[in-house]
Amino acid sequence: MKVLIEALKQEDARALLAFESKNREFFERTVPTRGEAYYQDEHFQESLQALLAEQAEGTAFFSLIKSEQGIILGRMNLVDIDQKRASAELGYRVGEEAAGKGVASSALGLLLGEYVQQLGIREVHAKTTADNIASQKVLLKNGFVFQQADAQGFLHYHWTL
Repeated sequence: MKVLIEALKQEDARALLAFESKNREFFERTVPTRGEAYYQDEHFQESLQALLAEQAEGTAFFSLIKSEQGIILGRMNLVDIDQKRASAELGYRVGEEAAGKGVASSALGLLLGEYVQQLGIREVHAKTTADNIASQKVLLKNGFVFQQADAQGFLHYHWTL
């Protein structure tokens, strides 16, 4: 499945809230809940504004993974961008209908190939739980190297340009 990466913008609010709401149960099977308030329009808009402000400051890059038809399939973010170290932390999530179809792998390849250099990032850190085999495969397929497991059960990975 061909995917596109687009920087998050205000115009995505309605479609993003629909995507998050539709996939809420699916996401909450593997990650902590964002809480009921997150799915309320007013709170969601406030959260979105905070993300867009972070992005404008250059401390994060929030993107949507979309199909060629413009349907949101997931999210992929670089946060805690440190310009001095030229590093960032990676986070992503793919909706239930797109899971297992290579969407995350393709999107991560695009992010690393098209956006990381533009953002001045030379190293990316990621972590996943030990039981999230799919996420581990996505990272390894895109050149991340396993670094260590921590006491909380997270596996840490590193990618360098």
